[in-house]
This record gives sequence, structure tokens and C-alpha cells, in this order.
Amino acid sequence: MNTDSNPIFVPTKLGPIELRNRVIKAATFEGMAIDNMVTDALIDFHKAFAAGRIGMTTLAYCAVSPDGQGAPNEIVMREEAVPGLRCFVDAMHNFDVAASIQLGHAGPVGIGVGGPALSASKVFSKTRFKNTTPADDTQIQRIIIDFVSAAELAAESGFDCVELHFGHGYLISNFLSPKLNKRQDHWGGSLENRARLARTIAKRVKDVLPDSVALIAKLNLDDGVKSGFHVDECVKVAKMLELDGALDAIELTGGSSFENPMYFFRGDVPVHEMAEIFPGRIMKAGFKLTAKKFMPYYPFEEAYFLEQARLVREAVTMPLILLGGINNLSTVQLALDEGFDFVAIGRALLREPDLVKRWEEGNDANGACIHCNKCMPSIYQGTHCWIVPEENRPGHDKWPLQAQKVGLSD
Repeated sequence: MNTDSNPIFVPTKLGPIELRNRVIKAATFEGMAIDNMVTDALIDFHKAFAAGRIGMTTLAYCAVSPDGQGAPNEIVMREEAVPGLRCFVDAMHNFDVAASIQLGHAGPVGIGVGGPALSASKVFSKTRFKNTTPADDTQIQRIIIDFVSAAELAAESGFDCVELHFGHGYLISNFLSPKLNKRQDHWGGSLENRARLARTIAKRVKDVLPDSVALIAKLNLDDGVKSGFHVDECVKVAKMLELDGALDAIELTGGSSFENPMYFFRGDVPVHEMAEIFPGRIMKAGFKLTAKKFMPYYPFEEAYFLEQARLVREAVTMPLILLGGINNLSTVQLALDEGFDFVAIGRALLREPDLVKRWEEGNDANGACIHCNKCMPSIYQGTHCWIVPEENRPGHDKWPLQAQKVGLSD
């Protein structure tokens, strides 16, 4: 394939920034932070994708506040984290790769650090084995401010792009869900009310970001649960976000870490590996017994969100990013032919960090990911592909015992 004129591999604008190509490293939580700050292992992890000629890599998942954490070993946005974040950005820029940062509040998926697991309405958490705490208006206003402050810190750190996490059952997604949001105030009820938090955050963040920084959001096409947020409402929310004019693109996703994580993974269900995460034999056994309901099997297929994403593409003119089951160069081309502006790739790059480079150089063989999904539970030991030998895993020569926080002398 001649890549010189192929639109996949030519520089392309995303809002105010230019990416070297149309392939984005999707946010896949790394689990490599120490004291909620950047480590050299985390930087090396992303260097592998940068060396593989990705257009932009996404640092994930960064909590806007301590109570917004979804897992251990993740970054929490605060002034102390800025020097390390700057080192991260500089390292990516050295490879001529744009750096994006994913900001979110885990809400009901949270681990309860620094406060309760907040949600739109009280609901039982199957992973935490207790009820969530409905956020009151004061807490909601504080979370909006936390998103704004986190975005300001991201800009101060030099990031080219900020990604707001509005999907996967996290707090903003939880408010969007008609199943989980039973509020009677102006944050619940109608879709316009349920979308108010997402729209407010996007607009408030846009107001504080420099014109040189792109702003995108990850939005669910479908929660993958009965009576949840589905594509018909996604289309309407996408129209609202386009009308607001705060976002440079929407990245379309699906599923829920709170209710149905396999909907956005597809492929094998690593029940035994996931069970090992839980402490004690009783909790491990309990997870295995309930796993079939919480983690049902969905067969893997290329571009598995494409059919639903087409409905959004038909409804809005703003740039859209397609993700979900993109392993082949032909799928990337299909996405562009369908009118999507960029693609985001996760697991295939965990398996082959140099996949884009290989394609760009003319080797268009399909990605080697086998969709075993054993990378899912690896987030608690530093995200990696289980098939890749340990000595070849990006960042793992420094994780966990050798990893050091970076940027502390700046």
C-alpha cells in the first residue's frame, strides 16, 4: 500500500491541533501510578506507542478528585502531579506524537477513596457489595469545579488534548442512564435534564482551556443493559453536544464497568483471572458464581460498534472517533469511508505497540490480538498483554518495584 497519499497516514486536524495520522491510542487504564502520580514505567509504557507512530496517545484514567478514583495506582489531578505530567507530555512530543489526557469521575464504579461512591440515585453496587451514595447539589457543583480545575492542570502540563469521560457507567454516564438516574430535580427525569451534567462540564471546561488545546468526550452509544442509555438517546445527546459547540470530537463507545463491562470488550470472558483480583476465598467464589450475569459473553467482531455509530454519524456533522474491535488496516479504511474522522485502538496496540508503524511501512497484516481479554484484570499489576513475554512489555522493566515517580525535582 502506498502510504504517501493514504488519508490514514497524512497529518490531520483535530480541532486546533494536528495529528500525524488518524489513529489514536485509546485510553486503556495503565495502573502504573505511584502515590497517584506519573512514574517512569508509565512514561515508558506510552513511549512504545509513540515510537510505533501513533497519531496521539491517551493517558488514562486520571481522576478529577480523590473520590473519583476507579482503581488503585491511578493519577489524581492536583498541583503535585503537574511536574510528572509535564515529563509525560515532553516524552511524547519528542516522538512527534500528541498527548491526550482522559479526565473522569468514577462515581458508582469508584473505590471509595476520599469519600463515598457517588451516583445519581442510590443503587446497589455489585462490585463493592453495598449501596452507592446519591450526590447532592453541593457535591455536583463541586465535581463540576473539579473537572474544570483538572482541565486547567492538564493545560498547564502541556497536554494537546483533554478527553472527558462520559461513558462506561462512570458518574456522568450514570447521570445519563434512565435506569440508574431516578432523580426528581433538574439533574434527572427528561433526557435534557440527565444530559445537563455532561453538557455543563463540557462547556465549563471549554471556557478555561487555551484555544490551542483540543477537547473531546467519550460517550456511550449503548450501556448494554435493559432500560439503560441506548443509541436513540446517544444520538440526541450528541446533537446537544454539537449544538453547544464545546467539543472538537466525540469518541463513541459502549458498555458499563458498573453493570456490563464485556459489552465494550467483546470476546473471551476471563472469569478466573478477574476473580483473583478479589480478596479472600469467599469473595473470589462469589464473583465466579455471579460472573455469568455480570460479564456475559459477546462474540468478537471487527468494528462491533459501527452499526450503532452510523446513526450518530448520520445525525451530526462534528468529528467522530470510532473505536471498538479495530484490529485491521481495512477496518481503519472502512471507518474513514463511512465518514468517521479518526479511529481509536486499545487492545490491538497492547499486543503490538508498533502496529501503526508496521501498517505505514506497507505490512498490512492484521493485528495479532486474539481478544482473550486477559489484559482486563492486568490493570491491577500494570496493564499489559498476557501473550507478550514480560521482558518485552512496555514499562514492565520498571514496574512495580523499580518504578519511580518522575518530575519531582522540577
